[in-house]
Amino acid sequence: MKRILNSLPVLWALLAIPAAIVIYRYWSGDMVYGEVVHASGQWSAGLLIATLAVTPVRLAFRRARWPSWLVRRRRALGVATFGYALLHTLVYLARKKDLSRIVEEGLEPGLLTGWIALLVFLVLAVTSNDASVRRLGPGWKRLHRLVYLGAALTFAHWLLTAFDMTRGVIFLAVLAMLEAFRLVRSRQAS
Repeated sequence: MKRILNSLPVLWALLAIPAAIVIYRYWSGDMVYGEVVHASGQWSAGLLIATLAVTPVRLAFRRARWPSWLVRRRRALGVATFGYALLHTLVYLARKKDLSRIVEEGLEPGLLTGWIALLVFLVLAVTSNDASVRRLGPGWKRLHRLVYLGAALTFAHWLLTAFDMTRGVIFLAVLAMLEAFRLVRSRQAS
């Protein structure tokens, strides 16, 4: 069982299950466009929070061994975050189809923040591999700190485009508390 839990392909399969369900339900007509966009965006934001929660969890449980399991899988969570953001975007693009309309809407603040966040996460996803870590050296860590900019843009996008901001505000509050904890604990350790 321990070997299965440590298997990256098993983790990828688990991370893909919600996307498979959403896509299946959309193609079968059981889910409409707005529900798919909402679900894929929410999964992306949730995985983003899970990715960013790894360090606060490690700091909170310094003596425990299990946070190291999360640390070793943080890149997979980050790439899955991008995968759900990409699904979110592809569903939007498939629905709109008209490039001039996409560009026009993309210049509005709510969608512009989403497009910039997607570009940030694209850069992070493309460089989330061992070869990039070796090639970029210390610059890799500096580059991946852009995740905080991507997170800010993601939640700005959510709050600017949502019909109901309640869930977005709750997700943002959770992220803010995790980051505040991380900053406090990091300062205490230094």
